Amino acid sequence: MTSKRLLSLLLATLLVLPVFAQEKKCDHRYKVAACDWMMLKRQKIGSFKLMKELKGDGVEMDAGGLGARDTFDNKFHQQHFRVLFRHTADSLGIEVPSVAMSGFFGQSFIEKKTYAELIDDCLSTMEAMNAKVAFLPLGGIKEDWTVKGPARNELVKRLRESGEKAKAKGMVIGIRVPLPAKDAKKLLKEIDSDGIKIYFNLQDVLDAGRNPVKELKAIGKDNICQIHLSNTDGFNLKDDPQVDLPAIKKALDKMGWSGWLVVERSRDKDHVRNVKHNFGNNIRYIKEVFQAGDCI
Repeated sequence: MTSKRLLSLLLATLLVLPVFAQEKKCDHRYKVAACDWMMLKRQKIGSFKLMKELKGDGVEMDAGGLGARDTFDNKFHQQHFRVLFRHTADSLGIEVPSVAMSGFFGQSFIEKKTYAELIDDCLSTMEAMNAKVAFLPLGGIKEDWTVKGPARNELVKRLRESGEKAKAKGMVIGIRVPLPAKDAKKLLKEIDSDGIKIYFNLQDVLDAGRNPVKELKAIGKDNICQIHLSNTDGFNLKDDPQVDLPAIKKALDKMGWSGWLVVERSRDKDHVRNVKHNFGNNIRYIKEVFQAGDCI
């Protein structure tokens, strides 16, 4: 059977599948998602069913592994997966707020020759899932780009170029940076593209001994596209002595920020491999704090 014939049959099948009846949902100011790769569901169709079971609102979907490849190991290179994933997510009422390029945790964004193609791949995947934010960690860069020099110049150039691509599509690329607020804002000013913003990571702030509330306020509402709202592993969020979610919510309320709060880690040290236990508890607690009486 030809791939064209297979795609036609798949589309025909999906069109007759029932879309699950949805209860009328509250239009929450804050929505809650989790990373598919951390739930051991990287680009797996089951991530949406799992998120439905955990009563979350969305899945931050990875673009696929990278390693030594020139391109992401991305199922969305095949049209039938684009159709299947979108239909499944829509049927379950689960959104995909963002697509992650987790490969850049280990690969250098300023050394990867195919970085432009990888950005294009991510933006194309976002289009397929109606996502508006890309998550780009910069942890794979070995050179010190936090100070002036060739590494920072190359990073700024590549991010500006990538940001303009995202902006042209009505999207934004959120960068995870280990910088204090004033330095993060300085970097954004150098990049000078509305298509690049800060993807705030709570764990980074706590690891550096900084105050999350002060950092959020200093970075500013308009510079934060999305938030990874979890800490390093050890405790679930509700039991973590380092985390004060009510204080974070109060700060975000005052700032007028709204958007997606994404669980990455905060796994219980005694149940590290229990996905439902960890992500279920964290999603439940974030919703208790951020969505109670939150209908608008």
